This record gives sequence, structure tokens and C-alpha cells, in this order.
Amino acid sequence: MIRNRWMTVAACAGFAAALSGCAVLATPDPVQLYRFGGASAYAGTGATSACPDVHVAMRRVEFPEAARGDRMLAVTGTEAAYIKGARWVSPAETLFEEALRNAFADGGACTVLSSGPMARNGLLLSVDVRRFEAAYAAPGAVPDANIVVLLRLVRPGDRSILAEDRLSVSESAGANRQSAIVAAFDRATAEASRQIVLWTDQQGFQATRD
Repeated sequence: MIRNRWMTVAACAGFAAALSGCAVLATPDPVQLYRFGGASAYAGTGATSACPDVHVAMRRVEFPEAARGDRMLAVTGTEAAYIKGARWVSPAETLFEEALRNAFADGGACTVLSSGPMARNGLLLSVDVRRFEAAYAAPGAVPDANIVVLLRLVRPGDRSILAEDRLSVSESAGANRQSAIVAAFDRATAEASRQIVLWTDQQGFQATRD
């Protein structure tokens, strides 16, 4: 009876050790969280201070499927992969939209970005991000943070398209390191946001004169 009890205890101990070993083997690789959008986008829009307020409602920012979520997309020629061990602290589309809204708040000379119901004479801004990726000219090379955005300004009343444009921003990481790549995305997002604010100011101001 005693012998059987010790055999049971030994078997349980061996089973627990096996489970412990499996747990160690299954431990995921460490992941470093990053964010972008902290760099200031405001550098003056160049619009006249006498321009009238242009009330704009911004649709939810669209992102390509491969770049959505918290993974960092890297592209080399026709090959694509995600940077190992690095994640955005929030989905990339969320961080980008937050940075853009902050840029409008800080630097919009004419544009008043509506947070509630659209004003009677308001306009609708569509921001469609087509590329948000670390682009490598060759494996192991220093990548660029590339952002390509399609913009459209619409008058909701008659659904007429007032303006369309394509913006492209590229910032070199300077080194093939995670922290350097994140810093490049931060700068590229700030520059893209600045250009979007400037474009919206100019096109919205023109729309009030037509």
C-alpha cells in the first residue's frame, strides 16, 4: 500500500516535470511594443489667417488589409513579411487616425474637424491609406517607411467630388533596427498628416469660394 502510494507520487511528480518542460518550450518569443504619431505634424499650413472656417467630417481612415492591426509590415520587392518581435501598441490604423486628428487640431488654419453631426454646409473627407510599410531595396538593407494616401473631399448634399489627390511620403530609417524603423514611421506619419491638413485647408477654402 505504501509502495503503491510512493509510485503514484513519483508518477505525478514526473508528469508535472514533463508539463513544466513543455511550458518552457512553448514560451513565446518576447515582443517589444511601439507606438508612432508622437512627432509634431504642425509646421504651419501656409493658409491665410483670414480664411473662413471650413467644417469637415472625416470618415474612418482606411488601411490596406496587410498593414492593419498591430504587426509591422515589411516589403522587399514582391515579398512581404512582418517584423519579428515588434508590435504596435494599438492597431496601426488607430494610431494613424489619432495622429491625423491631432494634426488637424494643432495646425488646421481653415479646417474645423467636426466631432459631432455634420454642419449644414460641411464637407466630407475620405482618407484611404494604400501603403504603410517598411520597404527594403534588398534583404538586410536600410528600409524606408513608406506611406501612400488617397484623399477625396466631397460635398455630401449632392455627393459631388470637390477634389482628389494622392500623397506619398518616404522616410529613411537610417539603420536596419526596430527602433530606427519605428522612428521613421513616426516622422513619415507626421509629414503625411501635415500634408493632409494643408491639402484639406486649401481645397476646403477653395470650395467656399466656388
